[in-house]
Amino acid sequence: MKKPLILIFIILIIDQIIKIWVKLNLCIGEEISLIGDWSRIHFIENEGMAFGMSFGGQWGKLLLTLFRMIASVLIFVYLKKLIEKKESKLIIYSMALIFAGAVGNIIDSLFYGLIFSESSLFNTAAIFQGGYGTFLHGKVVDMFYLPIIDTTYPNWMPFVGGESFRFFNAIFNVADISITVGVSILIISLIISSKQKTEDNKRDIG
Repeated sequence: MKKPLILIFIILIIDQIIKIWVKLNLCIGEEISLIGDWSRIHFIENEGMAFGMSFGGQWGKLLLTLFRMIASVLIFVYLKKLIEKKESKLIIYSMALIFAGAVGNIIDSLFYGLIFSESSLFNTAAIFQGGYGTFLHGKVVDMFYLPIIDTTYPNWMPFVGGESFRFFNAIFNVADISITVGVSILIISLIISSKQKTEDNKRDIG
């Protein structure tokens, strides 16, 4: 149980350190180039669901946060059972990554409205000087922006000619990366496990 917990703790610490730094040092929409134009820090705040989508105003956000909390508890219980059963390490660590990512974003929703002042286009936030929201109504901080392809459609193309095209337009955080990597590893490990069981069954039949 110790190693998955250490992994969860490390991800949460890294996620929150980066989010707090961005919140205190950047205005909404401000950018810092990391590697050329295709790798940037771009500060936005997520009002509710992924990619900045909202969900039914304040009540919707409250329900979404509560749902995330319940889902995180269930994931942790499942992770504990996997460890007790001595399940595959790939599956255990993938669930640990998913849990860490979920909790990382829940922390924002729970506490950021209480401890930070409002971020704006012209002002950075302050900490412990009055909050911008209430408990459970904080905004999730996103910052990693990787527009790998940033170009314009050729004029000869119908409907979209001359319009801009940007590949991978999402802006995300460490918690989102953790969830994505965890889900990817989980899918791969389940595919490998399924193939292994199929081969074992064929051997038994043969």
